[in-house]
Amino acid sequence: MLTIKRVATVVSNYQEEGGEKDNAAVAVEGEAKGCGRNCLGKCCLPASDLPLYTFKGEDCAEESIFYQKPPETSFLLNLLLGQWKNRMNRAERGRHLKKRPTEFRVDQVLQDFDEKKFNFTKVGHEEVLFMFEQSDDCYSHFFPSAPASFKPTSPNVVAINVSPIEYGHILLIPHVLDCLPQRINRMSFFLALSLAKEAADPFFRVGYNSLGTFATINHLHFQAYYLASPFPVEKVPTLRVMTSTSMLRNGVVVSQLLKFPVRSLVFEGRDTLWDLSSAVANSFIRLQHNNIPFNVLIADCGKRVFLFPQCYAEKQARGEVSQELLETQVNPVVWEIGGHIVLKRREDFENALEDYAWRLLAEVSLSEESFREVKA
Repeated sequence: MLTIKRVATVVSNYQEEGGEKDNAAVAVEGEAKGCGRNCLGKCCLPASDLPLYTFKGEDCAEESIFYQKPPETSFLLNLLLGQWKNRMNRAERGRHLKKRPTEFRVDQVLQDFDEKKFNFTKVGHEEVLFMFEQSDDCYSHFFPSAPASFKPTSPNVVAINVSPIEYGHILLIPHVLDCLPQRINRMSFFLALSLAKEAADPFFRVGYNSLGTFATINHLHFQAYYLASPFPVEKVPTLRVMTSTSMLRNGVVVSQLLKFPVRSLVFEGRDTLWDLSSAVANSFIRLQHNNIPFNVLIADCGKRVFLFPQCYAEKQARGEVSQELLETQVNPVVWEIGGHIVLKRREDFENALEDYAWRLLAEVSLSEESFREVKA
């Protein structure tokens, strides 16, 4: 049975039209700094103090991630969900239609950052839950307040998602002041895996949407949320495929999903988180350079990474998607492909059956020939 939970949409103080001029926000604590809006830009952030969570980094010796028993309770997950609920209670509520439209070409995975378009430096401190940085001593720590000045780089920020689809929906924004475009690199993907591992709960997943797969903001970010139910893709049988020498050296197993409407791959790590991150990120970087749109789902506390190369936006632009599917207004990104489909119309929800989900996701999938090229 398909089920759905309805969550009220939240609109950022600075995401609505005219927000930068009309919303002179006050700091969460104390007086406004910089431009007076307490934003995440260079005018305000370096002079600010924010909560800080530090995690065990790749320089620390660790056993295989497959043999580490997760803690019974996760401090990071409790912190994240508690802070998220606090922000939601404060926030301004709005309708789903206020979510920002896609402002980028659907036929180019790599596009330059454009400071004139909306980006995360323009949101306010009240949307920030905490900074997320690597620890200096191989232990995890939480500091209620810490300077947001990180030289020569800028802080990684965890903030609420202003258009949440589920409980605890957040954004992970690597090096927010560096204004990186939406493209994965090795360090940013390690950061995303580290968030999944630190959360230490298989019901907390991290996702990524490249440009060309309905990503709406060209400012590097990952998404994550908590859903106390297995995703269908997590239960799909797999078949191991041949891997490169470098993959095998890093203890990474690559498999193809079977009996699933989207032709997909799953990477599983046998060694350290850094080995898994480095090997998988190399694959994503290659896809980006070959202009192949894709979505990523990080599951099992960072132990499994699902790769969904897709072509739905391209088909839609060419007029090859059926009108029936277009009328549902569902743009399948990482969550929908994983099996958590958010329906926007009551009639679609009431009539939703497995056949609909299968037909929608089948439109996402690459052809057998294109998928063989991706595997190669």
